[in-house]
Amino acid sequence: MLTRAFPEVPDASSRPSPYQCRAAAYPWDEVRSIPLGLHNTTSARLALRWLQERTRHITEQLDAACARPRVHWLTDEAEHERVLAYMARGTGYQLTLYDDSTRYVLVVYPPGATP
Repeated sequence: MLTRAFPEVPDASSRPSPYQCRAAAYPWDEVRSIPLGLHNTTSARLALRWLQERTRHITEQLDAACARPRVHWLTDEAEHERVLAYMARGTGYQLTLYDDSTRYVLVVYPPGATP
């Protein structure tokens, strides 16, 4: 006897919660922030990759003196491993860049963390 099988509908609660990635600029003379990007991903490594790319994009637009610490961060493998360890424990990570007129904040919230 044949029975009709219905495809299983994936349960949304069984999917991994996304890592929430955000970047914003905070000009010194402004009250509001300027959103620079939002991204959700399902792995800590992909969240780190997003953080590196956004940091690279912002750093390319800063003058050399302001960019120097972040250029170092981009090549600091030990710090990248520390970021992954934070996220694996459920702790968020924030990276802040500065120039003469603006503070840039990049944040990754792991699943379960509240932004």
